[in-house]
Amino acid sequence: MREINQKAAVITVSDKGFRGEREDTSGPALQEMLRAQGWEVVYTAMVPDEKDSIQNELRICCDEKQIALVLTTGGTGFSPRDITPEATAELIERLCPGIPEVMRAESMKITPHGCLSREIAGIRGRTLIVNLPGSRKASTENLAAVLGPIRHGVEMLQSAGSADCAQPSKGKQAPSLDQWLREAKASPDADKVGMYLTHNGVVRATARSRVRQGDTGAKTVIGMRFHCDWEKAEAAIQEARRMEGIYHVRVWVNEGTLHVGDDIMYVLIGADIRPHAVDALNALVGTIKSSCVSEEELYAEES
Repeated sequence: MREINQKAAVITVSDKGFRGEREDTSGPALQEMLRAQGWEVVYTAMVPDEKDSIQNELRICCDEKQIALVLTTGGTGFSPRDITPEATAELIERLCPGIPEVMRAESMKITPHGCLSREIAGIRGRTLIVNLPGSRKASTENLAAVLGPIRHGVEMLQSAGSADCAQPSKGKQAPSLDQWLREAKASPDADKVGMYLTHNGVVRATARSRVRQGDTGAKTVIGMRFHCDWEKAEAAIQEARRMEGIYHVRVWVNEGTLHVGDDIMYVLIGADIRPHAVDALNALVGTIKSSCVSEEELYAEES
């Protein structure tokens, strides 16, 4: 089966950054988030707020390097120099309006100014391009809201045309919980969090029927086919974020053909107090397991 292209690029659009008058903080932060989710960041660039410069970098990423995911940061506001969406729009072949819709909706929960961001997303060839705001805080918040679905979209884009494409031959690289915690503690609401709890599910050799029903004759499990309905998972994540005392929710779910010992799921919850963290973690993990994923155990052949 075809390997999914997980290469990513980050392009920072900033006049002052290009002239060396301002440190680029959003670009490196986005790179860290991508790597934590298993993406391979293979290209970065800093360009001024000039249409030709922006489009030249997009063509390099899409046409020459054939990078799967390209993120731009900067140039999405109301300033006369903010032209990243216009430069992007001229190159993309198909719009992806749902991605910026979700990002703006998430931003509106934090500030009413979120509706003023003009970012767009679209497809050129087999590359997904997503505009993000220029500030570190806004860009990382926006990306966190859509990074899960983006992976599924890229897998669809890289497939041979089948809608059932999220079945790579091997599981995705698991994230770094240490990196997750560092990013969580750097978030705007970190000062309200008194407890972080994590969940890490792995593929076990003992069959479900033996664990749950006591079936002593159950075969030994050697692996699992695992699939996640990302739309349902995103709804479950949003529901967890609305629970009392919850200020941070992050989820990673593996997919494809997994082996015993492989990671299935990581969940990180940040809450004001332990009871709220426990309730949210139990509710979210339970919903994902019962409603968002499908799994098929693979057994050792009988001799």
